[in-house]
Amino acid sequence: MAHPWGMALAPLQEPAPTSRSSVTGAEAPRAGSAGAPRQARASAEDSLELSPEARRKVTELKRTDQEVRAHEAAHMAAGGSLVRGGASYGTERGPDGKLYAVSGEVSLDASPARTPEATLAKAQRVRAAALAPADPSAQDRAVAAQASAMAAEAAAELALQRVGGRLDVSA
Repeated sequence: MAHPWGMALAPLQEPAPTSRSSVTGAEAPRAGSAGAPRQARASAEDSLELSPEARRKVTELKRTDQEVRAHEAAHMAAGGSLVRGGASYGTERGPDGKLYAVSGEVSLDASPARTPEATLAKAQRVRAAALAPADPSAQDRAVAAQASAMAAEAAAELALQRVGGRLDVSA
C-alpha cells in the first residue's frame, strides 16, 4: 500500500500527501497561552472531554504519527550524510487540539559524485535509504529506481574506463 509519506531526491518533490489520521503529535502554540505554564496548559487539555468518536480519531492519529515518524527515521538513519535538513512533516490537528504527523519527507543529496566509483557508491546508499522503511511508499520505490539507474550509468562508465574507453562493437 502506498503511504502519504516518503522521501525525495533533491530537487525532486513528493506529490502532495493525502490527509491521513495519525498519532502522537507536538502541541501547537495557542493564542493567549504564551505566558501560561506548560503544566497548566497540559492539565487543561487532559481534562478535555472527548466523545468516543473523537477518542478513536485521536488513537488513529497517534498510531499514524508513530508510523510516519518511524518511517522517516529509517530513511534518515540509512541516508546518513546524504540527508539534507532532516525530516519534514505534514500535520493534522486532532480533536484534542494537538498536532499529529500524517505525512513526511526526507530529502537526500543524490547528485553525481566526482568519480564513477564514488557515484556508484553514493547511488547504492541512496537506494538503501529509499528502501530502508519496512513498508516503502510508491515515492520511496521511485527514488530507489532513480538511484538504481544512476548506479547502472556509473557502472557502465567504469566499465568503459577499464577497457580504455573503447568498445569493440565489430565482434
